Amino acid sequence: MSAASYVQSVLATLKQRDPNQPEFFEAASTLLNTITPVFEKHPEYVKANVLGRLVEPERAIQFAVPWQDDQGSIQVNRGFRVQFNSAIGPYKGGLRLHPSVNLSIVKFLGFEQIFKNSLTTLPIGGAKGGSDFDPKGKSDAEVMRFCQSFMTELSKYIGPDLDVPAGDIGVGAREIGYLYGQYKRLKGAQRGVLTGKGLSYGGSLARTEATGYGLIYYTDELLKANGETLADKRAVISGAGNVAIHAAEKAEALGVKVLTVSDSSGYVVDENGIDVAVVKQIKEVERGRIKAYADRVAGAEYHEGSVWDATDLKFDLALPCATQNEIDGQQAARFKAAGVIAVAEGANMPSNPDAIAANAGGVAVSALEMGQNSRRESDSFEKVDSQLHEIMQHIFKASDDAADEYGVPGNYEAGANIAGFLKVADAMYAQGM
Repeated sequence: MSAASYVQSVLATLKQRDPNQPEFFEAASTLLNTITPVFEKHPEYVKANVLGRLVEPERAIQFAVPWQDDQGSIQVNRGFRVQFNSAIGPYKGGLRLHPSVNLSIVKFLGFEQIFKNSLTTLPIGGAKGGSDFDPKGKSDAEVMRFCQSFMTELSKYIGPDLDVPAGDIGVGAREIGYLYGQYKRLKGAQRGVLTGKGLSYGGSLARTEATGYGLIYYTDELLKANGETLADKRAVISGAGNVAIHAAEKAEALGVKVLTVSDSSGYVVDENGIDVAVVKQIKEVERGRIKAYADRVAGAEYHEGSVWDATDLKFDLALPCATQNEIDGQQAARFKAAGVIAVAEGANMPSNPDAIAANAGGVAVSALEMGQNSRRESDSFEKVDSQLHEIMQHIFKASDDAADEYGVPGNYEAGANIAGFLKVADAMYAQGM
């Protein structure tokens, strides 16, 4: 069987088994098609059916999450944890709280996490979880009661050497605190069970900044490899959460003018450069809508819709940091025609295969936090940031080298997927069935 036939047979089986999971199938199809050249050089992986085993989660858990709202009514949401692959280490991946969360979404995110975690060089497997609970508009007390109920069930399946969740969309410092507090009540103080914790109870300096900073460090390496620099570039960033805020912060520190941030209702354009302090006040302190930025900053404009549909913006870098599938093929083609020189992904697979993956910084520092927890030490911000920078440099080099070795030079997405897959495949093959 040829390499291409093998990959297509795995995808055909997957589609037959999970016909109602389009997000997961799209992610699997995108990733598998980019790693096809690996099987031409490694027929032993075909014989061992490594790919057929990789696309099936080792464990998928769904559970009810009952909680009481402020009116005294009992609400019920669905909770999920997909423990996808542990070949190179304990399961690791975030928890997402958003109405769109379902099993297909969680499998898609968990599958991607395997490759991303492998690229960091750190010994962590892939997982993802979450719930269709929406924290927007909920009181702190409601969010706390939900998190306590969610963790009461999730705690049965996680642990410092088994599965270590973290934050994602809808899960920030508040939610992590409530989740860890409930875990501690049930299981005792095991700081390594969650990452993204507050500094007072085992968190790591630079963890909050990590995904956004890592995105910019990767983009810097990408541009250098192609004879460019970050200095004086104009960037469009989507999102206004943790990733977008810190990507904007680091980009501006390195000489980039960031023109936009956005949320689910619309986007703001500031030709003078986004004032990150104002965005932090609106989104992190007030938990408000990004529209308020235009009311507070002279010259800024607010527009409804997607920032990627704006046709009058002139920019060099597209940095999607909001959610999956936010950039389609038509938008990506327009970027190319307009002279955009790089699309670097801060969110989880936010675009078609024309973009590159650069969002491993968060999980990298999560793994560093796990290490600090295990040795009961806390590293300085400078040390963690330096380690993050080195990891992102390694990720770019590994991606670039793999692309060259497997006949797709310059295809950084394929290179990243191949490099991530090889480490996991080697471990799976060595460990047998």
